[in-house]
Amino acid sequence: MIVDVEDLDVYRRAMKLIKPVYKLSNLLPKEEFRLKDQLTASAKSIPALIAEGFAKRTFIKEFKRFLFMALGSSDETITHLKQIKLIDFQGIKTETCDALIANYRIVSKQINTTIKVWKSTQTHI
Repeated sequence: MIVDVEDLDVYRRAMKLIKPVYKLSNLLPKEEFRLKDQLTASAKSIPALIAEGFAKRTFIKEFKRFLFMALGSSDETITHLKQIKLIDFQGIKTETCDALIANYRIVSKQINTTIKVWKSTQTHI
């Protein structure tokens, strides 16, 4: 039974990805401060939105609204990682970007799954 937001695998995965995103963002050139800020902000917002929505989980529509926002942040993070890969910054490996993109695709799929199944699996908490 899910009683805490940390019981959600998608939340734990999104939290775990923050550190490698920060490591990658610190490799960006100083003049790319906006890209760094946008990347880290979108990555951090995913678990925050999931947690905020989970706090309102008794209102399924409200929880799903926050999950959709988290999905948008996950897709935004993927886009920033693709931009970094495309620009090919010195010192940033393509493999690092690819691995993070793959992980955020999993996060996006998990959010979508949570949106689809939450009502049917959670009647009372």
